Amino acid sequence: MRNSYGRRRFFFPFFILMALFAFSFAVYWLWNNVLVAVVPVKAVTFWQAMGLLILSRILLGGFKAGGPAGRPNFGGPGRPPWREKWRQMSEEERAKFKNEWRRRGGDNS
Repeated sequence: MRNSYGRRRFFFPFFILMALFAFSFAVYWLWNNVLVAVVPVKAVTFWQAMGLLILSRILLGGFKAGGPAGRPNFGGPGRPPWREKWRQMSEEERAKFKNEWRRRGGDNS
């Protein structure tokens, strides 16, 4: 099992690099085949497309890799946090909660 993990760790940087090149090629191809025909812009080289891709990630999306701040809190493996609250409610509390949400949403059914 340890050998499999080491192999994955070894190939991970190559996978990231290949993904960067693939996305850069997609930006390059789309820019030169779509944008040049539709909007008055100049064609770009592959390396300029890669630079545009990286610049757009920095300006618009950042480089978040997930982690505690990037993932939703599910209160356990695969569980939404509200599910445990719902289980702990009595039938009266559930009915009251449902009625309140119907009132707020305008659902008169």
